[in-house]
Amino acid sequence: MKTILGKKIGMTQIFTETGEVIPVTVIEAGPEVVTQIKTVETDGYDAVQVGFVDTKPQRVNKPMTGHFKKAGVQPKKHLAEFIPDEGDVYEVGQTITVVDFETGKKLDITGTSKGKGTQGNIKRHGHHRGPMSHGSKHKRLAGALAAGTYPSRVFKGNKGPGRMGNETVTVQNVVLVKIIEDRNLMLVKGAVPGNKGGLLSIQYAVKGQDK
Repeated sequence: MKTILGKKIGMTQIFTETGEVIPVTVIEAGPEVVTQIKTVETDGYDAVQVGFVDTKPQRVNKPMTGHFKKAGVQPKKHLAEFIPDEGDVYEVGQTITVVDFETGKKLDITGTSKGKGTQGNIKRHGHHRGPMSHGSKHKRLAGALAAGTYPSRVFKGNKGPGRMGNETVTVQNVVLVKIIEDRNLMLVKGAVPGNKGGLLSIQYAVKGQDK
């Protein structure tokens, strides 16, 4: 399915013709360039490789320099692949922009969530706190983890303190509200994962698409 890479700009709001307020995330999507066509015969699978954001030649190693030179494109900072839909034809050097997407359709958007460092079980998992009265020794600590003599151990996967955020997250069925072609911008309803400037992968929703 066609995928376009983008950069999260931030959030704002827009008004519809009826005066309804819609919170939107602004994404600078593309343009991206097809850098390689992979096939079952040569690579073992079918895929389209695309590059996003030009970078300086000195920041690319020799193998990747040859890769971009063979494709005849400027070295790119980000590379990604997607499996083309049946019947879709792509060529090396072809440019994919926001024009290739349709307003009103639903999208699946993948990004890296904000990293929040090491956090306790209350913030990380929403656990309840203990009594806050004087003398309480269980205010924001984790509760019992094991069940006494049996099983005499803590099961794997128990929720507790640890690193929070900085994970790959996908939000599904996000409505594409507006496209601004001359600035390569997508306005999508609601929030998407990550910090401002974070890399996003955008494609049409796999499920829930309006027919």
